[in-house]
Amino acid sequence: MLFNSFEYLIFLPIVVIFYNLLRGKFKNIFLLLASLTFYSFWNVKYTFLMVLSIVITYMTGIYIENNRDSKPKMKLAVFLCFFINLGILFIFKYFNFFMDLAGKISGGNFNMALDLLLPVGISFYTFQALGYTIDVYRKDIEAERSLIDYALFVSFFPQLVAGPIERSTNLLPQIKSPKKFSYENLVRGLQLFFYGMFLKLLLADRAAIFVNDAFANYKTYSRGFLLIGAFLFTLQIYCDFYSYSIMAKGSAKILGIDLMDNFKEPLLSKSITEFWRRWHISLSTWFKDYLYIPLGGNRKGSFRKCLNLLIVFLVSGLWHGAELSFVLWGLIHGVFNVIESLLGINKSKRSSILLDFFRRILTLLIVVFAFIYFRAETIHDGNAYIFGIINNPWSNNLLEEITNSKFGLANLYPLGVGIFILLVFDILKYNRINLGEKIIRLVLPIRWIIYLAFLLGIIIFGIYGPEFSESAFIYFQF
Repeated sequence: MLFNSFEYLIFLPIVVIFYNLLRGKFKNIFLLLASLTFYSFWNVKYTFLMVLSIVITYMTGIYIENNRDSKPKMKLAVFLCFFINLGILFIFKYFNFFMDLAGKISGGNFNMALDLLLPVGISFYTFQALGYTIDVYRKDIEAERSLIDYALFVSFFPQLVAGPIERSTNLLPQIKSPKKFSYENLVRGLQLFFYGMFLKLLLADRAAIFVNDAFANYKTYSRGFLLIGAFLFTLQIYCDFYSYSIMAKGSAKILGIDLMDNFKEPLLSKSITEFWRRWHISLSTWFKDYLYIPLGGNRKGSFRKCLNLLIVFLVSGLWHGAELSFVLWGLIHGVFNVIESLLGINKSKRSSILLDFFRRILTLLIVVFAFIYFRAETIHDGNAYIFGIINNPWSNNLLEEITNSKFGLANLYPLGVGIFILLVFDILKYNRINLGEKIIRLVLPIRWIIYLAFLLGIIIFGIYGPEFSESAFIYFQF
């Protein structure tokens, strides 16, 4: 069940209505059943896999809490919990990859491939559950005794499939104290949800038409066309994942639950380091707290800091997919983080507007370059696309080339308008101007004119626009 599907537009109101009609412990029981139902739409049998992870981490948390006087027992419990959960993740996501890699390195042929479908969202809920285990071990939170509340924490449907990867210290207390219906939460939640719908339907899915064509036919298109394709993929993956995150945030807000921000205008960043403070924040902070700091962080000298950064970004690349192209993507970002750390680029210094602009452009170019490998199926394909940008001739008429492509002129105008709206919204948010709150304060007629115009734009150019389809969110594959 996709957020941008008609099924979800029926599912969400039903959940909201019944959730607010129920009282006491029945609210969370119902919400848990709704979350399991939501996940079962993908694959019923893999629901049991998630339940297994829930039970293991729940029991581990209680065991740790009951054995505070024995550090060896707690460490063993954490080790076994990680071993089982990461073992399941490895089998479903990485086994075939490492068998293939071992074969290439050794020159042999390991015929041990497993024909397994990757469970949707397994990387997200596994990391969320393991984060809770570490939080209990560190005494950041007490072990949750209610299996219902804990299971809901892991399986909460808005953020279950593609995040954000919530922290136990933020989400669990909210789950344990269900909120009453609030008109303000409803309005704010719907604002977020439909802005996410706009990002998905008008920008991400429309950009995907151009991107898919460019990457599939990089040998035939001009240098300019391929350059646009690379930039549009960055736009696509940003809008695709950002849209899911704020639609999740909006869905949760309607229920009275605040999820963390997963994006904060990352494409306006002035460095790669800043980019990762603003991109996929739930994952980057997870790696910081549960991998980078335990490795020693920046406490053991400059060399160890650089090494730790490279390890984190290599793991981050591998987390995104079982392919060397993802590892290379992570390595590129790791190298630039190391360079910026050594040069002290991100130390607070006042700089001119011109220098800030130059830094933003340079950062964007690095991000776009790295994302080529993220989009390509293999490193070879990524290299070939880059060589196409370098070697292919310029087009004599780029507009005509776009017109004759699968993208066509029909998509050009709405995409351009959509990019402009996104840019305005992101610049305002970057400067801490909350447009949603300002709209809420407007008089009722003007407020509803804005809402209806925005909704009408989504319907005309999104749902009934060219090439519309309920396409899956990119991050579902991770």
